[in-house]
Formats: sequence, C-alpha cells, structure tokens
Amino acid sequence: MADRRGPSPPKHERAALVGLITGKARRIEADRSLDELAGLAHAAGAHVVLRMLQERPRPDATTYIGGGKATALAAACAEAEVDVVVFDNELTPAQLRQLEEKLDRKIVDRTQLILDIFARRARTREGKWQVELAQLKYLLPRLVGAGAALSRLGGGIGTRGPGETKLETDRRRIRVRIQTVQREIDQVRQRRAQLRERRQKRSVPTVALVGYTNAGKTTLFNRLTNEHAVASDALFVTLDPLLRQVRLPDRGELLLSDTVGFIDRLPHALIAAFRATLEEVAEADLALHVIDAASPERDLHVAAVRRVLEEVGAADVPVLDVYNKADEITGDERRRIGDRDPGAAVISARTGAGIEELVQMVASRLALDTRRITITFDSGKDFDRQQIARLYRVARVISHVASSGRVVIEADVPRRYIERLTTPIAAEEADGAV
Repeated sequence: MADRRGPSPPKHERAALVGLITGKARRIEADRSLDELAGLAHAAGAHVVLRMLQERPRPDATTYIGGGKATALAAACAEAEVDVVVFDNELTPAQLRQLEEKLDRKIVDRTQLILDIFARRARTREGKWQVELAQLKYLLPRLVGAGAALSRLGGGIGTRGPGETKLETDRRRIRVRIQTVQREIDQVRQRRAQLRERRQKRSVPTVALVGYTNAGKTTLFNRLTNEHAVASDALFVTLDPLLRQVRLPDRGELLLSDTVGFIDRLPHALIAAFRATLEEVAEADLALHVIDAASPERDLHVAAVRRVLEEVGAADVPVLDVYNKADEITGDERRRIGDRDPGAAVISARTGAGIEELVQMVASRLALDTRRITITFDSGKDFDRQQIARLYRVARVISHVASSGRVVIEADVPRRYIERLTTPIAAEEADGAV
C-alpha cells in the first residue's frame, strides 16, 4: 500500500553557539549578543543545543578561542551531537580552516549566518542579486580547500600544481561574477534614481520606515497603507523594499517605503550590497525610526540603527522616533518615554493605538520642513537653467515670472533642498513657513 503521509519535514541542524569576551567587554553584553545569535540561528532553521563563552585578552590568531578551548568544544559538540558550530564574530580564513580540522564539523561565523538568512528571504530578482554580491565578496578571500592539498610547494619550473590552477580559476570566475552582479545592481540604482526624480516632479514627499529588525516596521507599514505585506515575529522578514501611497488628513499624500531591518554589527558587505535599496532612506523627506519599546536592549538597537544610517549617507534626513509595541509596556514606561523623548510617537502598530496621532505628526513634520522662498535666476547661464529644472523637480512652484533675461520663481521648497537651489543672484525667504 502506498505511503500517503507525504514528505517528512526538513531536519533542523543542531547548532552550538560560541562567543568571546575580550578586553573590557562584560559577560552580560556577551550573553546578550549570544541571545541575538540564537535568534539568528533559529531564523536560519537551526536548533541551538549548546552555548559556550570564552574569556581571553584577545582572539587567538589560529583558533579564535584558543587551542585548549577548541579541544573542549570538540568534546562538547560530540556529546551534544552538534551539526554546525556558529561563532558570534567574523572569522579569518585561517581560523575557519583550523576550527574545521579541530572540530570536524561545519563552521559558520556571524556574517555567514546573516548572509544565509538573507539568501533564504530574498524573493525579488534585485534582492537575490544583492545577497549574491555580498556572498561572493565574503567567499572570495576564503576560497580554499583542494588547492592547498593538490598544489606542490616551492619555486621554479614544474612546481605549480593543478590544485593551485583550479583555485585561481575559481577566483577569477568569482571576480567576473561580482562584476556582472554589480552591473545589474548599478542598473537598479539608476532606475531607482529615475523613479525618485519622477516622484520629485510630482512634489510627493517620501517617508521611509527604518529600525532594528523585528521592531514592527512591516506591521506599521500594513497599518498605514492597508497592505498585507508579510509580517512575522522573526528576524529579517522584509528584504525587498516596498513603496505604497498613504493619504493624509489634509487630503495630501505621501509615499511610504519599508526597508530591510538593521542589526548590530551588520556585515559591511551587506550594507554595500543593499546600498541601492537603502538609498531610498537617504533620499527620503522624513524617516520614521521604529523602535521596539518593549525590548530590554532598546537603547543599543537605537544606536545600531543610527550607525547604519550614517554609513549609508542618511544622517541628515529628518527623523521621527516611533516607539512601537506600546501594548506590551506599562503606563509608567510610556510616560517615561514621553518625558525622555517628548517629540516621539508612542504607538501599537498591532492594535492601532496612537496611529492617528502618528499620521498627524508626520503631516505636521512634512509641512514644517517646507519653506516658501523667492529665487531670481539668470536665464542666460547654463547653471541657472539647471537650477530651475531642479527646482521644478523638488518643489511646488507658486509663480514663475520671466523678464529681461531674469526668471523670478516663488516656490514651496523642502528645507533640505534650499541650500542646493540658492544662487548668488538672490534668495529671499518669504514671511512664515508653509
């Protein structure tokens, strides 16, 4: 009789987590980092069965945790039947090789684990390109294996082995693939720039959601846009950017974008690969920094997000802090947040509490970020003609008067564009702001 039970579910790998306490680092911080690593391992489909922390003045150049500790770890992994050992820091190629030999198990570092999660979650062609680029850049310096065993050491004629030739061939292929993927991503960046220019012509402000992973950005995105994007209590659910229209109470409109979640020590290769996506944040008129109000590591998460924003060139974008998950904290804690950050919004994207107030705050911030100015241009100068075209792209023009080679334009201009648009001829700020 045929078996109708269907295919069995995939087996979860049994994982060991290894962290290192060095210098002035405290054990509580290392434990917290290992807790986050456990969440990453779970997101990658692993089941954590062993945790180990080692204290050293500095990482060991050969085995990262030291030879004696590596031997003890090998015995513990054998007893716990561990399949994969995950280290909470990026390992060098030499450390990876030595640990694989000593532990006789698959070795993964924090960067490789995050790359694996991103590869699982990427859905669009753009997202897959970005992840592939980061993986290739990570792999290139670590491309070893058969080459070390097959190549003959020494110098002179006849000492170059087939393994070394194969290794160099693989490296060349990876470099060629990196160039190909980079060209594809550059085309994505150009298309995004063209789309942003069209939006600027319509004078529609853009608001970007940013925040630590699992802070509730996608839930808030769905609440504001009436969309049904996938939201989950897991890390890195949103990789591919979403852009949707939101109606404001004053009958205006804005475009809201949801971006990839940030994380402490986000690999630089990923930041570089996702730069085309993160440029949406750098070019936004306002960023909503979604903060998990119930997280005990809230302040650390805020600092991590700000570091990434600086790295992608978005440090100058106006930011509105949004403390989410207010339904999971006490009234006293909500009051403390209000006293500490009076300009912030405190909401629950899940229940809808505080959403109307947040929309009013966004509408107010976007309006306050616009100034009505009058600028005089010389129509005979190429630079001034370019400035006029740029003004029409980014501002709402009120009047345009041309006379005797001079063009006088009155417009409502986003404050962050005023300095770029002002010419030496004249720039007068009108009374009041719009």
